[in-house]
Amino acid sequence: MKKLPYCLLILLTFCYFSCSNESIEEIIAEEEEIIDEEDNNEEEEEEDTDIISDTPCDFDLSNLTANSTVVIDCLLDLEGQTINLPANVTFDFEGGDIFNGTLVFSGGYIDGRLLNSKLETQGDVLLKDPTFKFTASRWENIVQGQTTSDIALKNTAEFERLMYSIKEMGGTTFETNVFDAYFETTKVTSTTSNQNFYASVEAINVPSNFHLKMSDNTKLRQYPAESRIENGAILAIRDADNVTVSGGYLIGDRNDRIYAADDVGLYGTHLMHIHSGRNVTIDGVNFVEGSKGALAIYSIGFRFNPDYIPTYGINVINCTFKDIRRMGIALTDGSDILIEGNTFTNVGQPMSGSDGGEVGYAINIEAYRTRDANGVLMENERAFDILITRNTEINSRVGFTAATIGQDITVEDNDIETRCILSLASGTKIINNRFNASAVAGETFAIFAAGSHSDTVFDNEISGNDISGYAIGIATDTNDINVFNNNITNGDIGLQLKDTSDSSFYNNTINVNQTGISATNTFVNNTTINDNTVTAGSFHLYLTGFNNSTETNGYTISLERNKFLNSKKVTINNANGITFRNNEVTGGIELGTSSNIDISSNTKIDPNDSDGIRLYGTHSSISITNNNILEPSGADRYNCINNNSDTPNAITLSGNTCGTR
Repeated sequence: MKKLPYCLLILLTFCYFSCSNESIEEIIAEEEEIIDEEDNNEEEEEEDTDIISDTPCDFDLSNLTANSTVVIDCLLDLEGQTINLPANVTFDFEGGDIFNGTLVFSGGYIDGRLLNSKLETQGDVLLKDPTFKFTASRWENIVQGQTTSDIALKNTAEFERLMYSIKEMGGTTFETNVFDAYFETTKVTSTTSNQNFYASVEAINVPSNFHLKMSDNTKLRQYPAESRIENGAILAIRDADNVTVSGGYLIGDRNDRIYAADDVGLYGTHLMHIHSGRNVTIDGVNFVEGSKGALAIYSIGFRFNPDYIPTYGINVINCTFKDIRRMGIALTDGSDILIEGNTFTNVGQPMSGSDGGEVGYAINIEAYRTRDANGVLMENERAFDILITRNTEINSRVGFTAATIGQDITVEDNDIETRCILSLASGTKIINNRFNASAVAGETFAIFAAGSHSDTVFDNEISGNDISGYAIGIATDTNDINVFNNNITNGDIGLQLKDTSDSSFYNNTINVNQTGISATNTFVNNTTINDNTVTAGSFHLYLTGFNNSTETNGYTISLERNKFLNSKKVTINNANGITFRNNEVTGGIELGTSSNIDISSNTKIDPNDSDGIRLYGTHSSISITNNNILEPSGADRYNCINNNSDTPNAITLSGNTCGTR
């Protein structure tokens, strides 16, 4: 804390005698607090600079000998000269500066604190310390603050050039502190005949074997793009290895640009591209207000072409994604990818200056692939071996993850406020996550396994998730999925099956307000629903309009060893191909107008104000055998079995017991 000046003490003493409601101690405390706040603000805005000398040097460099060391503790003006140095000269920093000229090295070292925009270095020279600390005021060719498109374009070129220059001098870490500048990255700068735009070329590229280390006081901003620009990025890692980008803010032009009237949510720029990056870590970066998205991960070329350069070994950790339009991370080609410990807030949500764009997922995995004339799958892109873990998602417009097209994707141990989907995916797992629905997200599902029964959809899993507050806990429209050990509470429907085959649902705990397990106007084939525990407000199980078309006549589903705990009904109507065996039912079973139904060996059917088993309508091939039914409670009209079918000869009844309570 700064000491109070003498005049301020006099003023405070005067205030002591003139203010009746405030003590001198309170006034001093308030003034000290104000001064402390000003000190803190000054520290935040203060640049890193070690130049302390204002004394001109009293020597020149003409008499240097090989292997000598020059200590710079003064201001050395080269007066526009180009100085050819002898072999292996070293320049040490002790508070001075060199400027206004060129040093041509023949081996040797220079302290990075001596580098600046008014000093050019040439030849064979290395930094004394591989960590270079960038001080913005020493680089007049890089302009901070509000500027023009042309200057922002120059900023892009100069900042990238400086990083590559530092890399060539042996630098491995480029540190920035107080720095706030705009960069134009949406213009084609190529001077060749190929004038196509490549976002990862026009961005600020980070070189291989390099760490761009930014502080919380570093802000790299996208210069507002023209209205129809559909691509661009502030930073890029293009065809590079062993790169780390950490800290700082990448701030997009979401609410500064003008959107074309015909925009359907596609226009805009990203904040970063990883385009054929290998062993890349993005750590603690703040991604803010990207107009097309935050981070795009993909590869150069298609996988089956000779020019393909793969992306792999990508870690996106401890970052924040806030107010991003469209989607936070777009992943189309790459492998061995970790997305861990990040926070996604308001992705795809509209803002006062822009709509939310299309997609609306925090993370979208969608490789591009086609089929040839013979129907053979062609994987132009492939996204696989991906782990998404320990992230927090808040208020995305549509959802957290969309595993749209990909393989071997795991979404595990995340805190999720909206939802996840998996579609044309294989080997994909949504496991051990915590879904707590926001008010809007609660109107639909937590997890949806789609896929339209493509041959590319198989071996998927949904397990161990805690799901609370959704209209539908888990919905399926897919094949070959295992759904188990999930806990679904405080919603309307626990499991909803549609057009599902070759799948299993087991050991799930369901406690919902309406229907525990539902499948209506659909088909389910070669699927088991076993060992689940269900408490429901309306129906334990509701299967209607089920496997009743010509194409689905031979389809089957089996439900065994489930526990339906409260006094609600199991309803099967207009259904075909169901085995209901060895279950425990509190409540009754209703069966109407169905065929190929086996209700057998259920350990307890305990009806409350209903028949134990009630049959009605027209049936064929119905078997009801060896069930243990308790005498119904309630009105005398209820029976253990009430066969009110129009086709009693189509129903086999044998071995059932009607026990007293």
